[in-house]
Amino acid sequence: MSETATQRTVDMGNGMAGMPLGGGAAGGNAGAAVGESVLTVRDLKVHFRVPRGAYPWSSKATLRAVDGVSFEVRRGETVGLVGESGCGKSTLARAIIGLTPVTAGSVRWRDTETVSDGRRPASAMERLRKDVQMVFQDPLASLDPRMTIEQIVTEPLKVQRPGLGRDETRARVVTMLERVGLGAHHLSRYAHEFSGGQCQRIGIARALVGEPQLVICDEPVSALDVSIQAQIVNLLRDLQRELQLSLLFVAHDLAVVKAISQRVLVMYLGRVMELGTRHEVYGSPQHPYTRALLSAVPRPDPATERTRTHAVLTGEMPSPLNLPSGCAFRTRCPEAIGACAEEVPQSISRGTGDRRVACIRVGAEPVASTVHAVSR
Repeated sequence: MSETATQRTVDMGNGMAGMPLGGGAAGGNAGAAVGESVLTVRDLKVHFRVPRGAYPWSSKATLRAVDGVSFEVRRGETVGLVGESGCGKSTLARAIIGLTPVTAGSVRWRDTETVSDGRRPASAMERLRKDVQMVFQDPLASLDPRMTIEQIVTEPLKVQRPGLGRDETRARVVTMLERVGLGAHHLSRYAHEFSGGQCQRIGIARALVGEPQLVICDEPVSALDVSIQAQIVNLLRDLQRELQLSLLFVAHDLAVVKAISQRVLVMYLGRVMELGTRHEVYGSPQHPYTRALLSAVPRPDPATERTRTHAVLTGEMPSPLNLPSGCAFRTRCPEAIGACAEEVPQSISRGTGDRRVACIRVGAEPVASTVHAVSR
């Protein structure tokens, strides 16, 4: 794919500015058949013990980075994971692939439990690493500066396909580099010689060269310019169609997530607030936090932006070391009532399919003060 393939614009909906995207159906891997679940996460928890004070010997507190998250990824689909900074998105992604210890819960890859009650069987992790790979947020920092591009992309094959001969290994590396828009003439160069977008293409080639079935993308475009973001999103969509991949796409940019995802999971302070298809979450958000996120995205029409209504949040995000009782969002929620402080809300099934919302106020009449017109 060339660096200039950014011609088509997808309507982002809800007044969002469009993102330029290349060929293929708008909004995720629409052309691929979505099959059975390949990744199943159940009640996953990642807690850290951290000092309360400035000294290492200070008393410890529990930071609940991920607190009871459940979802699944199906064959051939993209699940978008969104939320503001600090909500636990990247920690969840790293816990699934084995880069961060798990406190409790389970992760199942196809028919194998890779995490059970917080423990990781070594044999299960070996299979997981062959089938699941990761693309990291910082494209340059994720590449070894002392290795050539050929060495970087070859390294996974040495671990996952040790029986390959030298010629076949090199052929696979060259083929994958060409698929991501680079070529054989880049093999002897080093990471610092490339732009951010090119480094991310190398990172994608490294993740895909071993033929994984699921790729976890941890904010893969957040460090790139907007025009380059569109190129990388195009590339991931094209590769997903060609290779029949499943993607778990972590991002805080709602427009990017809508452009590539089929289902969307919204997180806040380590918990899932809402889960549904792209059309459900963006077209008819049910959770007050989801509505606030979408409301915060500016619209391209100045006249509409000056008069439209906004979901208003007050206060700051609570410390993850001192979460409020009950619903973690209640201290900022414009629709909170007394019952919200009594217990953690369970995910409620809404409509058909697997749409779920963690809010006891779902279906209730909104509080009158939750929205108002904003004049700028």
